[in-house]
Amino acid sequence: MAKRNIVILGATGSIGESTLKVARKHPARIGVAAAAAHSRFEPLAKIAHEFHLRDVALFDRAAAARARDSGLFPAGTRIHEGAEGLLALATLDGADLVVMAIVGTLGLHPALAALQAGKAIALASKEILVLAGKFIMAEAARRNLPVLPLDSEHNAIFQCIGAEPRRLVDRLILTASGGPFRDFTAEQMRSVTLEQALRHPNWDMGPKVTIDSSTMANKGLELIEARWLFDIPQERIDIVVHPQSIIHSLVRFVDGSILAQLAPPQMTFPIQHCLLHPDRAEGASAPLDFSKIMTLELRPPDTGRFPCLRLAREASAVAGVAPAVFNAANEVAVDAFVKRAIGYTDIPVVIEKTLGAIQNREPETLEDLLAADAEARRCAGEFLPRA
Repeated sequence: MAKRNIVILGATGSIGESTLKVARKHPARIGVAAAAAHSRFEPLAKIAHEFHLRDVALFDRAAAARARDSGLFPAGTRIHEGAEGLLALATLDGADLVVMAIVGTLGLHPALAALQAGKAIALASKEILVLAGKFIMAEAARRNLPVLPLDSEHNAIFQCIGAEPRRLVDRLILTASGGPFRDFTAEQMRSVTLEQALRHPNWDMGPKVTIDSSTMANKGLELIEARWLFDIPQERIDIVVHPQSIIHSLVRFVDGSILAQLAPPQMTFPIQHCLLHPDRAEGASAPLDFSKIMTLELRPPDTGRFPCLRLAREASAVAGVAPAVFNAANEVAVDAFVKRAIGYTDIPVVIEKTLGAIQNREPETLEDLLAADAEARRCAGEFLPRA
């Protein structure tokens, strides 16, 4: 395959670091054309030196100003800033693929801009399709560009389906680690601390994604995302708890056969699959070792103890702006929990109240969705318990 030049939006986070690890493993096949971060300019400067980057971006304008004065970047490196800086990198001449590793909805406009500029996108940010799957997938189809799934679960489904026609797919089965509280009682979950929620048993992720994993809100977001990625209705998407995080997801076909994709719980596997697709090469991380004893457990989730999963499915079922409302309310509630303003079990309460307060409607434009997102954030803020 020809060398693929990539732009990494979110280069200093865990997904970005794994992407760079894959790029280092395959320098003849993967080139890094540009990289962006939110505010951490010191590690971004190291990336700029290592990959000889001419363009970087920092979303935080104050951080961009400090970066320019720091003397840490290579001479001649252009330091873009703000939302327009992300757009500049997403549409950079010479780039083939934009890796969307920005947490939250910040990557929505860059993802659309990349597609409009004729570039494929690889998505790690669940929220982009949850908020605007209707518009992202329509733009990709219009330009005949792939939307490659970086999430381990969606990438597993992508690999399992392969070239099979969608009419032969019966069900998608997303696996969930269950997070650190999968065996907690409802009583125990009422006293969960921030420190406990930030300790994931299997994966190394940022705070927002880690907390979403603990509440299983992330699996709800993935359910909504899978509906857009694979054009499968939500009632044909199942979720099973798999504590070992070895089986990353499964696909059941109409004849009853099930295909599963297995790999260690490291993001280099799905990332490399996307960056080299449709080719394959030696992995950047060690594969599974079946000479060692391995137990693989699968069990249904408990939506009573994890109501975020139920709420996400309900939002997906009614569609319209409800998935965007779910996502926005969850972001507000998680942020409040991180700031110790609410308790752990208040998170789904805020989401449910917000979903009930906002009238659902079918968005006709991206502006409609963004207005619903803003309305949901305001509403969720009003539902935060007051100290």
